[in-house]
Amino acid sequence: MAKQLRFEPDPEIRCRDFKIGCIGAGFIMADVQLSAYAMAHFPVVAIASRHAGKAAEVAARWKIPTVHQTPHQLIEDPNVEIVDIAFPPDQQPELIRHALKQKHVRGILAQKPLAMNFDQAKAIVEEAAATDKVLSVNQNMRFDQSMRVLKQLLEHNALGTPVLGTIEMRAIPHWQPFLAAYDRLTLLNMSIHHLDVLRFLFGDPVEIYTAVRRDPRTEFDHTDGITISTLKFPSEVMAVSMEDVWSGPRQEGFESDIYIKWRVEGLDGVAQGTIGWPDYPTGSPSTLRYCTSKTTDGHWVQPSWDTRWFPHAFAGVMEQLQYALKTGTTPMLSASDNLKTMALVEAGYRSMQESRAVRLAEFGF
Repeated sequence: MAKQLRFEPDPEIRCRDFKIGCIGAGFIMADVQLSAYAMAHFPVVAIASRHAGKAAEVAARWKIPTVHQTPHQLIEDPNVEIVDIAFPPDQQPELIRHALKQKHVRGILAQKPLAMNFDQAKAIVEEAAATDKVLSVNQNMRFDQSMRVLKQLLEHNALGTPVLGTIEMRAIPHWQPFLAAYDRLTLLNMSIHHLDVLRFLFGDPVEIYTAVRRDPRTEFDHTDGITISTLKFPSEVMAVSMEDVWSGPRQEGFESDIYIKWRVEGLDGVAQGTIGWPDYPTGSPSTLRYCTSKTTDGHWVQPSWDTRWFPHAFAGVMEQLQYALKTGTTPMLSASDNLKTMALVEAGYRSMQESRAVRLAEFGF
């Protein structure tokens, strides 16, 4: 029998030294991030939102000692060392810029997308690089347990040289109301998860081709509803990311089928699995099974874990910033790395508009 591999689906919590101030009191902060932080025992010292009353409710729920009336007041609080922002992308850059001016702020965790487009994101990244602050971006799918184990399989070359990767999403997002005012929908706000995790798995692609159509269910004006992107990498790996936000009708008595599935094929093996997010709030772990001539003698093996993408993976996102501040190293989810993801999203929009494959070299990468 071939030697079995050992995996780490969840990262070790190596640092919880820096005090966190949270901006935002909506679902992603109140139900996901703060839940993960409580389990990891991260020190959350303050919270603020657009509505102080909502922030106070969330503070009481998670025993956060200080509620500020405005996000700017929180950023100016000398007790806050990490500013954790969960705000719409059109408003986020101004908050980041304000945080960059504060002497007491050591790090900033921004939501993805970092900004509304590549040019805005590039400006923010350059401004942060000119300071002593560490800017990180919450690309949390990299900490989904199945994605972490898949990455470890690839690092061990267990599947051999990768040939093809696919992510197939057939699920209905809860579009936040503020998205109705934007001219960008799925690529910027949903595909960005998958495009970033494909970079995490395979490195930086050389080109992307994106095709879109409107989603019949989404009532506000939009162009990129259902979205399919094909990526090519220097290693000859090809990948496909599909965001089917329609996924069929929803009505009483209709037996719908929603899921996110992924699959990676290599010269010596195959790995495939599911992402548990569509089951939220009931919740289920993501899954992975793999079969390889190198370590399983051609038989299927299925590692398991009890933790989930929502909320547990968000502890890893905050931990990588905490650890970077402690050690003076670059965080895994650095803003400079995220700029490449923003370039990939922008290239997808250019591809959509011009009906052609777009090379990342057009954005300087």
